[in-house]
Amino acid sequence: MYGLIAKMTLHSGKREEVIALLAESSANMPGCFSYVIAKDAASEDILWVTEVWESKAAHDASLNLRAVQAVIPRVKPLVAVFERVAETDPVAGLPFAR
Repeated sequence: MYGLIAKMTLHSGKREEVIALLAESSANMPGCFSYVIAKDAASEDILWVTEVWESKAAHDASLNLRAVQAVIPRVKPLVAVFERVAETDPVAGLPFAR
């Protein structure tokens, strides 16, 4: 398994737009067990994305999906800073089991 936690600091007032775009583009990604978009509790300009994938290769392949390719140029100008906070090796949890 492969996990990724990303922090997105957005330009002011763009959070709901980015949530909608990410949710739309992540609806059908082969090999993705979990893709969670979460609002930061302290800042209206921060989103957290936590992903669990079958493998790193499945994650990397998702970047070539038509829906993902279409959303990247729409999201990029709305993001001030994108940080890969951590790559992880998920071992247990819901909804997946190893």
